Amino acid sequence: MPKFVKRALLLLVVLAMLPASLYGCTGGTEPTPPGASNSGSQPSAAQSGELPNGNSVTVGIAQDLSNLDPQLAATAGIREVLFNIFEGLVKASPDGSVIPAVASDYELSKDGKTYTFTLREGVTFHDGKPVTAEDVIYSLERCAGSENEGTPLISAFSNVSKIYAPDETHVVIELAEPSLEFLYSLTAAIIPKDSGPTITDTMIGTGPFRFVSYAPQDNLVMEKYDGYWNQEKAAKLDKVTFKIITDTNALVVGLKGETLDLVLHLPNTLENEVKDDFTVLQDTMKLVQALYLNNAVEPFNNELVRQAMYYAINVDEIIQFVCDGAGVATGTSMYPAQSRYFLPELADNYQQDVEKAKELLAQAGYPDGFSMTITAPSNYIQHMDAAQVIIEQLKAVGITAELIPVEWQSWVDDVYRGRNYQSTVCAIAADDMTAREMLVRYMSDNRKNFIAFQDEEFDQVLTQALASLDEEEQTTLYKRAEEILNEKAASLWIQDMCELAVMNPDLEGFTFYCTYVLDMSTIGYKQ
Repeated sequence: MPKFVKRALLLLVVLAMLPASLYGCTGGTEPTPPGASNSGSQPSAAQSGELPNGNSVTVGIAQDLSNLDPQLAATAGIREVLFNIFEGLVKASPDGSVIPAVASDYELSKDGKTYTFTLREGVTFHDGKPVTAEDVIYSLERCAGSENEGTPLISAFSNVSKIYAPDETHVVIELAEPSLEFLYSLTAAIIPKDSGPTITDTMIGTGPFRFVSYAPQDNLVMEKYDGYWNQEKAAKLDKVTFKIITDTNALVVGLKGETLDLVLHLPNTLENEVKDDFTVLQDTMKLVQALYLNNAVEPFNNELVRQAMYYAINVDEIIQFVCDGAGVATGTSMYPAQSRYFLPELADNYQQDVEKAKELLAQAGYPDGFSMTITAPSNYIQHMDAAQVIIEQLKAVGITAELIPVEWQSWVDDVYRGRNYQSTVCAIAADDMTAREMLVRYMSDNRKNFIAFQDEEFDQVLTQALASLDEEEQTTLYKRAEEILNEKAASLWIQDMCELAVMNPDLEGFTFYCTYVLDMSTIGYKQ
């Protein structure tokens, strides 16, 4: 049967079974300009000289913002919103590096174990109070677990042995083991001392926008903070409303009906519906979509079974169906924007081979296959689509898979946190932009190891990499860790997905980052 016929049939199956919903990702190519079909509309802001809606915008997003604690945000979708409200000692920049924020400068000791930060003058919280060394120490100690029975809120802080202020303008962080990458973890939010659990009520940070309100499952509103320390990079918009809409069709309707000014993470398969009337930008999401397997349950605790499943699927067909072929195959947990560490050849190691898959299943004790479930968040249509294609492909080797759609919060609670699942299609992003973060979650004792992967060599290699102060050595070790994940088929890694950012043609300044960030401070109406 020709591939395009298979895809059409699968699409009919998906549409018949599922309500329209949404997924997630971000981008970075040249925008597609609005076409001639927009010529009959009202004059643009640039033509009229007037700013629409009082210089405000409404942004359509797919998932609810279930936990607004900036140091506990479990998902990339939450972190990309909070990026605008909170800052750390340093913050992400578009090229994947970090730049000074609450700190103006830092020094790293020769042994790689002591970071000394100079606090920036004139930084204030959104309530107008100045940021002090006490605030910084409180925030960092909280990340290290001071209010969580000693369990770090951010895993990298498990390496912290001491935090102190030698004077009012400096903060010192001492590590138990040297680390070149700990700096990236210091994007963690600086919040007022003694904020504690009330931070989700006050939401006081130091970013270019201040928090106004949050209505669960509806919207989050933020406004420009006039006292922002970096006036050269001050927000151009006065107000931003994030509107939570989990239906893809409703997002497109919102754009066309002018109730939405910007939509993130729209499937690139919908480009033809929006390209004539809106500015459309496209890139990959800086995350890795996979069929993640719970290595702690049968039969996925059997390496041969996992390898058989990898040989059973056709990654290229999945990418074609989900992203019209525009995604990038990964073969492991690293995404292409991490160019220093990415190994594109790993994606070639499991080319579809049905007979080999059957042989491996027989060796593993499953000559007739088995039944399994695939849990997927229903608001991400790309994950639902990928799961449906995988189900069809697994049938050829005798594996019967059932798709279980769940609401996003149920997925977070039951799958990611509760580990109550067999397999799941989702996508993983780095919390702090580092290659470390895309690998450390698979160490045996890491609390984010939701697939329960256990491998002694992997743990040893990564432990050595994390302690290395030689960048070349560290890079070599990270690549070996990726190879182990691929060899063991810890999960079936598919792609860094493609998506669209679609915005009102009167807007400009959308900036793409090498990580999962939405920077609303650069966006404004054309003057």
